[in-house]
Amino acid sequence: MYHSWLDRWDERRARRGEVGKKTTDFILDADRAFAGAGKIAAIEEFCELADQAVADPAFFDEPSESDQRFDRKDGWLRFPSDIATDIAANNVVWAKITESGSLDRAMVIFHHWNASARNRQIASFFSRRGITVVEIAMPYHFERSRPGSAHADYMLSPNLGRTIQSIKQGVLDGRKLIHWLKSEGYREISVLGMSLGSWVAGLIAAHDPAVSKASLFLTAGSLADMVWTGRATRSIRDSLEPEIELTDLRRAWGPLNLENYAKSLGRPDLALHVVLAKRDKVVLPALSARLMQRLDDAGARPTILALNCGHYSLAMPPYILLAGLSLKRFLSSASKSALRSRSL
Repeated sequence: MYHSWLDRWDERRARRGEVGKKTTDFILDADRAFAGAGKIAAIEEFCELADQAVADPAFFDEPSESDQRFDRKDGWLRFPSDIATDIAANNVVWAKITESGSLDRAMVIFHHWNASARNRQIASFFSRRGITVVEIAMPYHFERSRPGSAHADYMLSPNLGRTIQSIKQGVLDGRKLIHWLKSEGYREISVLGMSLGSWVAGLIAAHDPAVSKASLFLTAGSLADMVWTGRATRSIRDSLEPEIELTDLRRAWGPLNLENYAKSLGRPDLALHVVLAKRDKVVLPALSARLMQRLDDAGARPTILALNCGHYSLAMPPYILLAGLSLKRFLSSASKSALRSRSL
């Protein structure tokens, strides 16, 4: 009975999230995703470029010329993004810093899609326990929002190229922030990603050795499958389905698929923590299980907590408390690199 009520609550929450969302045009926009691509009209050509990006270990690297101006004031950090878009506000990255008073550990939080507020309670909880928390605004969210838009419809949309550009921008912004934290003297850097933020956090963890711990909430591997099957992305699927098959969408968004980086996520000096919802209708459990299997095949041994709730009801007690305690234990444990140093 309780879980039936929980399912209905999640559905009502999903319906509220649909208000104002509309189908939009399917667009390739390859030149946004891949430098020098130019005008491409065929999905097969787009997929070939995506295949090349998956094979390119430098695809998510910071550019050789990067504007390193950082402005820190009154608990906020502001710096220019290394990807320029046609929305001026989106080209400046904002992050809220909640200090712990220690340079021992810092955690960067990547919020969920269409987030309306930062995670003040999480920041307060962990800062009191010696972890400085930095809450970054992902592309087209918060201070970076597109004027006149009620949703972050430019970060995830039927525009294939812009979606890749936006996720990549989030990755580069996050890596730039992490390197700044390292330059400030923080010794251990963790990332926490929630839902769509878990894709950004996971890609950063896979590509940046500065990250020693990664916690991924409500995650999976294939963004294409998540959008195609998820409750929160029906309007995007409605725009995609008449124009592209799922098999092609998987290739087109291959650079964003965490399964393609399972080996990197399984590297010896990275600790992984995953929180999943067994009743999730947004990120289907089968998709999460597929990523967990790929990680296992790659030698990764993440700490996994699977709760009997839905995507949205994870934010309700007791589930959020159980998730928070699990994250606390994970962050409090010694990192793999520290354990190896002790054994030498």
